[in-house]
Amino acid sequence: MARHLITSAIPYINGIKHLGNLVGSQLPADLYARYQRARGHEVLFLCATDEHGTPAELAAAKAGKPVAEYCAEMHEVQARIAEGFRLSFDHFGRSSSDRNHALTQHFAGRLAETGLIREVSETQMYSHADGRFLPDRYIEGTCPNCGFDSARGDQCDNCTKQLDPVDLINPHSTISGSTELEMRETKHLYLCQSKMKDELEEWIDTRDGWPVLTTSIAKKWLNDGDGLQDRGITRDLDWGIPVKKGNEDWPGMEGKVFYVWFDAPIEYIACSQEWVDAGKGADWERWWRTDKGADDVTYTQFMGKDNVPFHTLGFPATILGSGEPWKLVDYIKSFNYLNYEGGQFSTSRGRGVFMDQALEILPADYWRWWLLSHAPESSDAEFTWENFQASVNKDLADVLGNFVSRVTKFCRSKFGEEVPEGGSYGPQEEALIADLEARLAAYETQMEAMEVRKASQELRALWVAGNEYLQSAAPWAAFKEDPERAAAIVRLSLNLIRFYAAVSSPFIPDASAQMAQAFGLETVDWPKAPLSEALSTLPAGHTFTVPENLFRKVTDEETADWQERYSGTR
Repeated sequence: MARHLITSAIPYINGIKHLGNLVGSQLPADLYARYQRARGHEVLFLCATDEHGTPAELAAAKAGKPVAEYCAEMHEVQARIAEGFRLSFDHFGRSSSDRNHALTQHFAGRLAETGLIREVSETQMYSHADGRFLPDRYIEGTCPNCGFDSARGDQCDNCTKQLDPVDLINPHSTISGSTELEMRETKHLYLCQSKMKDELEEWIDTRDGWPVLTTSIAKKWLNDGDGLQDRGITRDLDWGIPVKKGNEDWPGMEGKVFYVWFDAPIEYIACSQEWVDAGKGADWERWWRTDKGADDVTYTQFMGKDNVPFHTLGFPATILGSGEPWKLVDYIKSFNYLNYEGGQFSTSRGRGVFMDQALEILPADYWRWWLLSHAPESSDAEFTWENFQASVNKDLADVLGNFVSRVTKFCRSKFGEEVPEGGSYGPQEEALIADLEARLAAYETQMEAMEVRKASQELRALWVAGNEYLQSAAPWAAFKEDPERAAAIVRLSLNLIRFYAAVSSPFIPDASAQMAQAFGLETVDWPKAPLSEALSTLPAGHTFTVPENLFRKVTDEETADWQERYSGTR
């Protein structure tokens, strides 16, 4: 039994996420966690809410609530939505937890001891209208490199050039809109990433088979321009983890907090401590400390491409720089962006489907299937209502749902609600079983490789094989001449439903549970070779109930309505 530590990029606290956020991290991580559990492996799957930084303060102010209260409420909202999508986290933590406070301060102290933190006196943009220093991302202006008029103070989203606020042309505060900005002196801590460039590059080069997207982004940050730069890890904010050197105060850093991108990845570790505190598990150190048993853990992270630099460089610099025996990530599965109907999702314009809205429209499995089977792996992907309708109708309703319905209803009408006896398998059945064995192996290969789209194609091929067999064997025709032959066909087909319940569970867990429950089964084990045994698990006489329609079809009228409703007109 292997041990898999799986983390999803932690979603930011300020509001409900859209479908692109879901498919870029949490959903494929859940797919992989469910698959590894189904194969009998030990899994610890962790996620949390990312609760610090200016956006949390601003969202709380907009909601008219104290920031701590706002974050607590939004954590509950995001946890409830995650449950709605059947995301099977072992724990869904909070980066504002006491555990993360202590651990972040611990890492800062260790990095200071190893000479990897320096104090820097610098000038920073101060807004008179807002009465505060402005974090880089809350200053916008025109990019001096490409002329994009909404470049942020840290980076231009159009040309991706890293910037300082002073580089911007006509900068303004995104909080108040004020242009009355001045540079004032303040002191901050910097993580000396530049000292670790060679060690980080050597480490990245030892990561086996990482996606090109992951390594190319990491290498760009390491080597482009002046190479890897030191990064500020503190901010002049009220809300956050107070700057301390371990348990001790840090002279000159009074009133400052750690930068959200310093403390957020540390929450992965803190989350496992919260998991123990919540009574859900024991011994978090065997997952994270290589001196306490984590040597045999395979650690996989899932994230969108915008998070890659922080997980390939910033967080590893923290871990390696501490000089302590912490577990480093083995594989980073990164994703491109999901766009919406020819443009981007937009919260402010009400453009696109957000996670809470999606669950109000249709059950989770419809969304899980479409998003995973269209995951933006090799390039950005596009959500369109036309494609969504076609995909769920063809794959879920016409292929899988139709098979389950036809088999169970035919059996009920001719043999009653139990697996029929009589007849034996012939060349047709042997050919099907051989085909399914090959296709199952291909499916497992793609799942192990985290090739999400390819895995969905192999799963669909398993469903199609059953439909083609049913159409070819035609038990309704066989029943007229040879009822025993029809019984054998139906018996294998009913066992196929049980088989589909097992192999489909990582993608569509609710439908899988419904298929299993039709046969009175709480769980269904992953099929093992030889497949002929797995396909004869349900013996003659085993009773079943005809399940409700697994998947209904999405209509043209619904598609037109949803397209208009989420077009961004509100």
